[in-house]
Amino acid sequence: MAYYIGLMSGTSMDAIDVALLDFSNDNCRLIASHSHAFPDGLKQKLQKLIQSESINLRDFGRLDVELGRAFADATNQLIQQQQIDKSEITAIGSHGQTVFHAPDSTPPFTLQIGDPNCISQLTGITTVADFRRRDIAAGGQGAPLVPAFHNDFFRSQQHNRVILNIGGIANITVLVADQNQAISGFDTGPGNCLLDEWCQQHLNQPYDKNGSWAATGSINHQLLEQLLTDDYFSLPAPKSTGREYFNLHWLKQHSTDDRAENIQATLTQLSIESIARAIEEHSHSCDEVYVCGGGAFNASLMQGLENRLPHIKVQTTTELGIEPEWVEAAAFAWLAKQTLENKSGNIAEVTGASANLILGGIYPA
Repeated sequence: MAYYIGLMSGTSMDAIDVALLDFSNDNCRLIASHSHAFPDGLKQKLQKLIQSESINLRDFGRLDVELGRAFADATNQLIQQQQIDKSEITAIGSHGQTVFHAPDSTPPFTLQIGDPNCISQLTGITTVADFRRRDIAAGGQGAPLVPAFHNDFFRSQQHNRVILNIGGIANITVLVADQNQAISGFDTGPGNCLLDEWCQQHLNQPYDKNGSWAATGSINHQLLEQLLTDDYFSLPAPKSTGREYFNLHWLKQHSTDDRAENIQATLTQLSIESIARAIEEHSHSCDEVYVCGGGAFNASLMQGLENRLPHIKVQTTTELGIEPEWVEAAAFAWLAKQTLENKSGNIAEVTGASANLILGGIYPA
């Protein structure tokens, strides 16, 4: 067995996702998974850090360690549940929590926290982390990194596919059937991030379950068109973005003088339209879209995508063997495997880096 664990805490911060994968014989098999709630107060501290963009060094250091310990606890809980001997697990791949992503600043940087020393020490398992900064050091965006994993396990020789991840930010991987053609991919813009923030502000709920609140509103087409004129949507790939850019401050630069549910419906359509335009422009021959990430469970979002892309089959990655909520955690387990085998984890054509590179730092057990 070639067991690896992937840890993922995305921009939505719904929970810490833990996935146990078996990569034996070049296959990818999800053995077990666990959704671990953030300890009391930790999510709020992270949100405060991300929204304020400033924190004193003492608090920052404590938060880094606190999150690392939470990642370790999440991992140990999955191992206990499955009654697996830790010696069977080769490594943990930890994405960490992105607190700032600025690949186009001078100098460019990205920052993920969740101390991997704590993860390695408290689990007794070799941990690989800090995957994005090497790509940025080589002139890349540091994102998206999952297209290499998508290519290994989701590419078809019969169909032109797009793998669509809808987390806080949405990104696509274009996988054409012709194996001689290069892979492409990039962040399309907001996925769930604006929907979640607007819902938190007006309903005091973390997210719009099933998109049911958005379904009660009407799209404000004037606002939608204003939002779609943002320069990010017309930027050429490679490109990536984050909550630092797409947030309620960004939204409030435009008039939101409308009923709250109408704004939610409009933000849902913004995600749908920006994703659909990206697919049409960069994968005009696409005949299949497979969705992963939390957005796969938003019925309004999924139905809107199906309506907007009527000639394309839109399904979730369950059809490809991995449930949508575990794909990114699986990808970071695979990235850990790539690192330990001295293999590249990025795709330079996707991120814009100068080369395909071995990513991440290794923290031995």
